[in-house]
Amino acid sequence: MVSTTAISDTATTIGPMQLHRQLDWKDAFWASSGVPAGVLLTMGGIATMIGQPSWVIWIGSILMGFTQSFVYAEIAGLYPNKSGGASVYGAAGWLPYGKFIAPISVWCNWLAWSPVLALGTSLGAGYVMASLFPADAAIRQWQLDLLPLDFIREGLHLRINLVSIIATGFLLLTFALQHHGAARAAQFQRILGIACMLPLLLVGIVPLITGDLPTQNLFPLLPIARDAAGNIGFGVWDAAGLTLLAGAMFGAGWSTYGFETAVCYTREFRDPAKDTARALFASGLLCMAIFTLVPLVFQASLGLEGMLDPSIYDGSGVANALAKILGGGAVIGNLLIVMLVLALLLIVMTSMMGSSRTLYQASVDGWFPRYLSRVNSHGAPTAAMWTDLVFNLVLLLASDYFAVLMISNVCYFVFNFLNLQSGWIHRIDRSDWNRPYRCPTWLLATGAVFGFVNMVWMGAGADVWGEGTLRNGLLAVLLIIPVFAYRHYVQDKGQFPISDGDGEGGVAQQAVQPKAGMLPYLALIAAAATVGLSAYFAA
Repeated sequence: MVSTTAISDTATTIGPMQLHRQLDWKDAFWASSGVPAGVLLTMGGIATMIGQPSWVIWIGSILMGFTQSFVYAEIAGLYPNKSGGASVYGAAGWLPYGKFIAPISVWCNWLAWSPVLALGTSLGAGYVMASLFPADAAIRQWQLDLLPLDFIREGLHLRINLVSIIATGFLLLTFALQHHGAARAAQFQRILGIACMLPLLLVGIVPLITGDLPTQNLFPLLPIARDAAGNIGFGVWDAAGLTLLAGAMFGAGWSTYGFETAVCYTREFRDPAKDTARALFASGLLCMAIFTLVPLVFQASLGLEGMLDPSIYDGSGVANALAKILGGGAVIGNLLIVMLVLALLLIVMTSMMGSSRTLYQASVDGWFPRYLSRVNSHGAPTAAMWTDLVFNLVLLLASDYFAVLMISNVCYFVFNFLNLQSGWIHRIDRSDWNRPYRCPTWLLATGAVFGFVNMVWMGAGADVWGEGTLRNGLLAVLLIIPVFAYRHYVQDKGQFPISDGDGEGGVAQQAVQPKAGMLPYLALIAAAATVGLSAYFAA
């Protein structure tokens, strides 16, 4: 059986070809502190989708995310020698029930997190462009079209413009900062996090203290409705309104569930038994504060008309809106632009640190190609980081980042479902394994139920973000099949790497006898039915 006891100090001395145990929970907290900046990426989109109830959507979504994190904390504690995050631990739970099921969890998690690099750097580049050039400047309109992608979504194409060029520079900077390992990157994240979370906390707290919070912009809690001429009004909670609700919860979940990345560093913790749960819950509390206060204050201060401004939807006008809320002028606005660019680089660093470790551990465990398990002398998974970099350099050429984001969000919700169900699968199959943190049974069951609720949000709400989003997302999920088949049957000749309990490699499948019977398969069938029925009734 895989040992899950705390790692002693002597275990921190390891070879250069493994990740180094040099972090504590505070380092992981700062490494994942970029997650709250995700509110800047999707806040305008959620408001455009649902209208005035958007602030309630954010509160409901982060409460779901925080509840789900208790399940992740338990399963992460089972594997103190693995990095890569919740998807890796969840995949181990599903492995005895199908070798093609398990890698889907890891693949979907990576495919959801990696595009943050392109989205964050492009938005940061947009801020730079807006501060340097007027809106009608010719250089802001220049682009070189490369390849149409209408088969994915009408109007989507690859192109080169100044935003993609500046964003590429940001990506290369992020890569360089992480080349020397997690400890140095976490130190930089700490400095950056303190500077960048300040404006978000200020915008959430100052209006509450001053009382400058117009509540008339918060009610009534009715979905947005548009007539044939495009005029905006209030709708009702009929089938169309509930579909918008599902779409908003689907979109918000991409941001609010993301602090699960704090458990990506379990293999690099000095004391994973204690640090794993602490890092996750500390990150969750920060996210609860940001995702509750910032959308509330934005909605109250700007009103529905202000939140529907295209510059809020694409993020380019957020800095000016923050300055207006805080009562600042042009100088404050420019300062906030700088701070928001740094905040976006923070979430990009968080994404690269987490997603590269997911690729690394998936390679070590036998899911992904072998080359991804290479690390440098600093313990940084550079092969995985290069893969992230190249993948996102391609994404930066896409003409619609939000379309890419929502397709990847389908993958994220599939990961979410598989991992929440893995909580009770692990409890059944590994009941005698040591658990540094044991999730209360009622929370474990709630997490499993939330997995199905998320399938409703995905089935009914994905296509609200564009026709074919659900279909394209599910097709992206299936891309792991040839990748895994190549690794497992070509590179490994049908055998998984075996763990002896002391290293980070292997899936240790020989130590577990499946005891859950047909329940995992019934859960998958129920999930498919939930998605199908939700999509049918939403259409």
